[in-house]
Amino acid sequence: METPNLPLGRKADYPQNYAPGVLCPIARSGSRERLGMDALPFTGVDIWNAWELTWLNPRGRPEVATPEIRVPAESPNLVESKSLKLYLGSFAMTRFDDRAAVARVIENDLSACAGAPVEFIMEPECALHDLEGICIDDLDVECDAADVDAGLLRAAGSATATEVFHTHLLRSLCPVTGQPDLASLQVAYAGPRIDPASLLQYVVSYREHSDFHEACVERMFVDIMARCRPQTLSIYARYTRRGGIDINPFRSSAAIRPHNARQWRQ
Repeated sequence: METPNLPLGRKADYPQNYAPGVLCPIARSGSRERLGMDALPFTGVDIWNAWELTWLNPRGRPEVATPEIRVPAESPNLVESKSLKLYLGSFAMTRFDDRAAVARVIENDLSACAGAPVEFIMEPECALHDLEGICIDDLDVECDAADVDAGLLRAAGSATATEVFHTHLLRSLCPVTGQPDLASLQVAYAGPRIDPASLLQYVVSYREHSDFHEACVERMFVDIMARCRPQTLSIYARYTRRGGIDINPFRSSAAIRPHNARQWRQ
């Protein structure tokens, strides 16, 4: 993957005053073309939780917030994560009339970067939630795949089910820095019954795979659809935070608005 001129993995100055110019878009088309997507087979959203936003009120007193940012999967671009950290950090010494003014500015700037309307929620619900479904982490399976292997996935030919599985064992690598990204993953489907042991083996095969969070989830969606043929499918990854931000891609065959289900590791 070519990632020229990205702030991620490079030494960068941290602006202390409002700096929308640091935002860096990354086209989604590259990873999707590699998966053979002529049209999107899913709908969805990337939910970002920002834990370190602060700015000044008109009298210079600091204000803080932990906003939720929702970037639609249909947007042509995702926002590069370090550029978002630099951008949000640039509010630290900038004065705004009120919280609504901050929200308007951020929503407009991120929408321009993503190329589609981005939703900014200043005061989201931040309670902890458990992922729904059956945890498959204790299954006794052999995991020796060197890279992502869709051939590990197995589904029954005649038996059908409506099930939800989850695991806390997802790990992938940042394609720029090589640093590990850890996540919990939920898979909900209806159709030919997916063998949970094969699903766990498949998830573990991402352990040394280099790609962005969003691209990993989209590859999972495409692979499970192709190998297991479910009638409906939703995949939700909840990644641990890095740089004060956690990224949580959701992809589904149905138009569902996912809850921002913060996990115990987040």
